[in-house]
Amino acid sequence: MHYVILIIGLAAAGLVALFLFIRWGTRWGSTPEERSRRMPGDAWLEDGPAARVVMTRAISLSAPPEIVWPWLAQLGRGAGWYSVEWLDNGRKTSARHIVSWIPEPLLGDAAAIGYLRHLDPGLGLAWWVDGVRFAGATARLVVDIEVQPDGAGTRLIIRMSGDAAGAAAGFSLLVFRIIDSIMAVRQLQGIRQRVERYGARTTAPEDPETGARDQYQMYEVVYASGDSAGVKGTELATRWRRAAIDDGVLRR
Repeated sequence: MHYVILIIGLAAAGLVALFLFIRWGTRWGSTPEERSRRMPGDAWLEDGPAARVVMTRAISLSAPPEIVWPWLAQLGRGAGWYSVEWLDNGRKTSARHIVSWIPEPLLGDAAAIGYLRHLDPGLGLAWWVDGVRFAGATARLVVDIEVQPDGAGTRLIIRMSGDAAGAAAGFSLLVFRIIDSIMAVRQLQGIRQRVERYGARTTAPEDPETGARDQYQMYEVVYASGDSAGVKGTELATRWRRAAIDDGVLRR
């Protein structure tokens, strides 16, 4: 009997710990006002499945938006993800400078997180995934990124939102919350480290550019121009590029 009580107690404690971790990770650094604010990608999930998740994180950076923006503009577009490199970047080290050969973002750019559907240069952008299989469900995903002046610095807000359909929808979104909470917090910290340590530098003496388009990022990105970076065929960039064309965001 004592073992049963112990097992039940440990299970309950584990569930409480998981709940607290998810709550912490899905709203890390954000204020109630930031979590309730409307962002461009919110409308894309309207009238979708009931199973839904919205995760808003934020961080204050001691640099003005014009210094922060180039780091966000190249995020996932050949510079890596500034997160847990062995999990999301094939052990490649994300760039620690503004990479010379990465073009300015354009609508229709396609990467591992979908295609670029909203762009307000210097202020914000949003990526869109319209239907991907994940943990037994069909999910849609929006990544909203926004910068705002904050005194002499910048307030960076990133919202990950999605919905899922199918019998495993609830489980799928739970797994997504857990994984993304780990990755997103590390990413925000990675952005802050780069912005505040390296500023607007365009070279990195400790890791100089070789010219290889997969030097800083594993997962493929296909730019609106048709050029690409990363390792060709990794992840679903070509699929999201076709989706951008089908949706009328990008011309053939």
